[in-house]
Amino acid sequence: MTEHYSDSHLRRILNRTRRIAVVGVSLNEVRPSYYVARYLSLKKFEVFPVNPAYAGQSVFGREVHASLSDIGEAVDMVDIFRRPEHVPEVVDEALEAFPELQTIWMQIGVVHEAAAEKARARGVDVIMNRCPKIEYQRLFGELRMGGFNTGVISSKL
Repeated sequence: MTEHYSDSHLRRILNRTRRIAVVGVSLNEVRPSYYVARYLSLKKFEVFPVNPAYAGQSVFGREVHASLSDIGEAVDMVDIFRRPEHVPEVVDEALEAFPELQTIWMQIGVVHEAAAEKARARGVDVIMNRCPKIEYQRLFGELRMGGFNTGVISSKL
């Protein structure tokens, strides 16, 4: 998979997104799903954690839901932290639960072309094999503190 996403496309998605369901979130602080969801919540995204193993518990001040359909509110993006073979069922549930869904985002290492095509056919943007935390930091000038040249000129320190 060598799909290319322009910076302007990724920036547009991140700018329009306010509510994110994170599927496969962990309560273990060293797991990527935990710190990505935590970072997004600190950036003022409304994060809905989803993981049946932790349903009913709380993380980042939010209740963990067993499934997407348990959220009961609209979300703009579904961020998937599941192995590729589980993606089709997540995408199907997301399309059913959220008629106004704008984006399916599959984390680094997660690619499922058939599920992506199904979502695109419904008018949903799909990003695969990327991390919204990394892209947010890169596109909005935050990675510079780690020594990365983001190409974003900013006076923020």
